Amino acid sequence: MSTRLKVFLLAVPLVVLFGTGVLFRSAKEASPVLGCVAENLSGIAQEDISAIFEGNSLIAPQIAYARTGTQVLAAASPNDRWIEVDLSEQKLRAWDGGSMFLETAVSSGLPGTPTPTGEFRVWVKLRASKMEGGEGRYYYYLPNVPYVMYFENENVPGWRGYGLHGTYWHNDFGTPRSHGCVNLPTSVAEKLYYWVAPALPSDKNTVFASAENPGTRIIIHD
Repeated sequence: MSTRLKVFLLAVPLVVLFGTGVLFRSAKEASPVLGCVAENLSGIAQEDISAIFEGNSLIAPQIAYARTGTQVLAAASPNDRWIEVDLSEQKLRAWDGGSMFLETAVSSGLPGTPTPTGEFRVWVKLRASKMEGGEGRYYYYLPNVPYVMYFENENVPGWRGYGLHGTYWHNDFGTPRSHGCVNLPTSVAEKLYYWVAPALPSDKNTVFASAENPGTRIIIHD
């Protein structure tokens, strides 16, 4: 066998391995970071209530089955209501015109899965949703996440799965804990859910924003 042929045969596996590594790395870098993506957009609570979060098993509460909330009347029109999320303070403030409707501590995204900043609009509201994702010690399986309000803009499309929602798997608000969503105390999430637009019909579990029923504006900043 000639020296030139030996060099060629030795080089082929290296090229293949190098090329595979480049392709894998490129695909990994190209894959978008996702937030808390819902399994579906039906808004219907699941009968499965066994949850997992950071290696711990827990039971999802039944709050998503309750129908106690009603649309909140406010001083300002829906177009004048807006939500501010301050990531540096880990606080959410809901503004009703020039008056504050509520303020609460939140848990936004961890450094590896940050909450996006910018101006957004709520595009769908779900009474409940099952969310699953992460890996290793950060794997989560969370049925019946209550009062979900997904938001989007031209740079962060809705399928990325960023939203505001109630939280039953931790009580560490004021500290980043999420995969990109804004975790709220469930009692606060319920109030906010019935305050923000689009307005939810009383007999529905989900509602999409539209030109006639637009979603509330959300501003997220550091």
